[in-house]
Amino acid sequence: MPYRYTSPDEDSGRWADFPARPGDIVISTRSKHGTTWTQMICALLAFQTPNLPAPLPELSPWLDWLVVPQDEVFARLEAQTHRRFIKTHTPLDGIPIHPESRYIVAARHPLDAAVSLYHQGQNLDRDRIRELTGAPEPDQGDDPTPRKPLREWLVHWTEEEAEPREWLDSLQGVMLHLNDAWGRREEPNLLLVHYADLAADLEGEMRRIATWLDIEVEEGRWPELVKAATFGEMKAKAERLTPDPAGVMKSRDAFFRRGTSGSAAELLSDEELAAYTKRVEEMAPEALLEWLHRP
Repeated sequence: MPYRYTSPDEDSGRWADFPARPGDIVISTRSKHGTTWTQMICALLAFQTPNLPAPLPELSPWLDWLVVPQDEVFARLEAQTHRRFIKTHTPLDGIPIHPESRYIVAARHPLDAAVSLYHQGQNLDRDRIRELTGAPEPDQGDDPTPRKPLREWLVHWTEEEAEPREWLDSLQGVMLHLNDAWGRREEPNLLLVHYADLAADLEGEMRRIATWLDIEVEEGRWPELVKAATFGEMKAKAERLTPDPAGVMKSRDAFFRRGTSGSAAELLSDEELAAYTKRVEEMAPEALLEWLHRP
């Protein structure tokens, strides 16, 4: 049985009730690891046009997000006649694996993802999320703890001890997700995608994904499809692409903040980077770390 991951706004138990369809594409990533980018690529390949028929969060809903009721998510997916591509932040050991479905796990250098996660946290409307999920209000007598400056927060993120299955956005949680996918990398219905590869050779990666999904694209269509998946084009269409169907972000434009790698290396000292490296060496095999940390 899959492990059931739960949090105040997610429940992977929804997957147990979801009727899979042959050809379904499940995009499994940790937060800020290239989720929306991968969803956009799948959308462009599925529809073969940059002019998508609906906002991306409607075409590719986040199945286990409690902000949107389960019945609504399931009904939207049931009504779709195109090849479905579904978002989840749940590791693969938390969802049923169907032989006729395809699973894409997108990875990113954990430190760069953490920097993006920090900025994403500042862009969330916590009161709106509590309203939608039914979470309790904080005690009125409690003053909110001021958030640490980015560099201090990032150092703490690399050092803190966290239960990975409970804190999936911790360093331990990120490595749990990636370790699980890495161990399955030889399975024919799993594809690993790296953020750095998308940034370095977007067209090549899109062609690789299309081939793996058995999707044929007319040669003349590739230039416009690749252009539509670039950071600049996606940021320009933030209102239709940002994963915010329930209005929990303060700014949709801010979701597409930078789109590059290496920001963490600009913040941390050599000693702090070495301490991070020592920690992750205890969490994952050398081959995975070499793949994960390359430029």
